[in-house]
Amino acid sequence: MRLKLSQKQIGYRLTELRKLKGLSQDDLSKSVKLSRSSLAQIELGNRGLDILELQKLALVLEFSLDDFMSKNFDANASIESAEEAPIPKTEERVSVPTLQVKKFKNILLYILERCAGKPNVGETVLYKLLYFSDFNYYELYEEHLTGAKYRKLPFGPVPQRLDTIIQQMIDKGQLQRVKTEYHGYAQSRYLPLEKPDLRALKASETEVIDKVIDQMSDWSAAAISDYSHKDLPWEVTEEGKDISYELALYRELPYSVRVYNEEENE
Repeated sequence: MRLKLSQKQIGYRLTELRKLKGLSQDDLSKSVKLSRSSLAQIELGNRGLDILELQKLALVLEFSLDDFMSKNFDANASIESAEEAPIPKTEERVSVPTLQVKKFKNILLYILERCAGKPNVGETVLYKLLYFSDFNYYELYEEHLTGAKYRKLPFGPVPQRLDTIIQQMIDKGQLQRVKTEYHGYAQSRYLPLEKPDLRALKASETEVIDKVIDQMSDWSAAAISDYSHKDLPWEVTEEGKDISYELALYRELPYSVRVYNEEENE
């Protein structure tokens, strides 16, 4: 059962969790990039905090937001379950995504087959279409689509090893790179030279990708970059670090792709 907590209750619970983890206010404030004075005010119940700050604290102190907001929350039980409970193999797979190169190539070809003719779809837009396809699929099914790791860089989430994969596909005659100009800016675009193997993709996977394409493939590089910068997984991740897929489960509208289904079932 979840309830609305007062600032005092939130502060008290955070203080308990911090002490049980053996962290000082200084240690915790540095980890979540809050000033020590702000953290002290939160723990005293004199300052509220938003969902992004609470999510950062949840990651560092290793607690579930659902448990934290419940009536019967027990800080000791939360810490013990995090430290002592055996981690299922499926969770290990989830927490450490493994890139499925063949599938990644097929999805890249699938996206390009539908979008390569659009003059706005250069590298920047393509990266974001891949990112939202991967993270929307994880949010819906808690399974990886391509298993690609995305890193937070100043201009948005970027799939690692993409340059290597694209060069392999160019060398094999699967893609062609072309340099063009769009609204006065130079851009790299990619044209598919072969069709994707749709047998390698499930209907649920193409459905998620199609929705991303329908929603965003006409956006400019600036518009889709700005949109990605407000997505919670990117927003709460430290610059230069890998973006955790688990953060997609804490999205809210307009980014969440699960909220609509949940509302329909109520």
